Amino acid sequence: MMAAPLPYQQSSSAPAPATPAAKVVGTIQTLGANNLVVKSDEGADRNVAVQDGTHFLQVNPGEKDLKKSVPIHLSDLQAGDRVLVLGKEAQDGKTLAAGYVIVMKKIDLEARQRTQQQDWQKRGIGGLVEKTDPATGEITVSVTGAGGKKEITIHTTKATVIRRYAPNSVKFDDAKQSTLDAIKAGDQLRARGARSDDGTQLTAEEIVTGSFRNIAGKVSAIDSATGTMTVADNITKNSVQVKVSAESQLRKLPAPMAQRIAMRLKAAAGGPPAGGAGAGASKEASSQGAPPGAGGGNGEGGHGAAGDLQTMLGRLPASSLSDFQKGEAVMIVSTEGSGDGEVTAITVLGGVEPILSAAPKGAKDMVISPWSLSAPEGGG
Repeated sequence: MMAAPLPYQQSSSAPAPATPAAKVVGTIQTLGANNLVVKSDEGADRNVAVQDGTHFLQVNPGEKDLKKSVPIHLSDLQAGDRVLVLGKEAQDGKTLAAGYVIVMKKIDLEARQRTQQQDWQKRGIGGLVEKTDPATGEITVSVTGAGGKKEITIHTTKATVIRRYAPNSVKFDDAKQSTLDAIKAGDQLRARGARSDDGTQLTAEEIVTGSFRNIAGKVSAIDSATGTMTVADNITKNSVQVKVSAESQLRKLPAPMAQRIAMRLKAAAGGPPAGGAGAGASKEASSQGAPPGAGGGNGEGGHGAAGDLQTMLGRLPASSLSDFQKGEAVMIVSTEGSGDGEVTAITVLGGVEPILSAAPKGAKDMVISPWSLSAPEGGG
């Protein structure tokens, strides 16, 4: 994602942009012989008029110094490229006459995102916030893995970048710069950085947090026309209307996997299950590995406990709303929701009857991570 890093330093290959009368930051939708249509980050489509004197400069993702830019041409642009357009509003108020078009190529952004997602997967951990200590800059999170729950201490520094998800968004692009003080007990958190050898400490380079809602219960209604399902939530004892969007992750657990997870939960509460089912589940999850680009990791920082539920989910085939039925038990991670009572699903997991039987509190006992959907890729 490209922010609007102004002012740029002067490029050796082009004159420095003067302070623009107008600017737009967004993604190219279409290109013409002398114009661009850019979908701005504010959501509106903007028509950009290309003039004889328009300068096109390409920079690498994250770069803010035009000394490192490369002059290009309109013909080098393509749909999906990110642009910062500086210019003047035309008299019609609908067109931006471009003086400068500063470009980050789609292919470079995708490559950078893949690299950063892999780093989040390799060096990231995730869990529920237990407590924060602003005085020491430490955050304690609990992480659930094959061996049960354990606590990990996250150390922050002045250089740690902290972001927080918007209340009704599941997109990492919507996460805003935040502070340690905004992180509360019960939040879900992912951090990326250097881990201790025993996996109980992490010095964070980057943290992303959010306040998400966990729902567990039976589906009481499904409306395919509106893309919603109504769930009788075991946790709050209320009915919740859940919006399933194009970005929602829908999965269904195979019965054997659900049984193994249920037996592991029972074992955690009262001793080892018969037949070593807990070990079997751990072995299966470990062999499957974490999904590429999921940003979910194994939840325990890769320190030998790759049996968490999120790792398994990443390898399951995608489902659709039509695969779910009235009366079916589900576990859901959603946005907090707004005043109208509707929430947006991040993850919907079916086939969980054995899990809810083993852990009546459902999602409180077996938390599904939200991070697989819109993977933290490192930002700006």
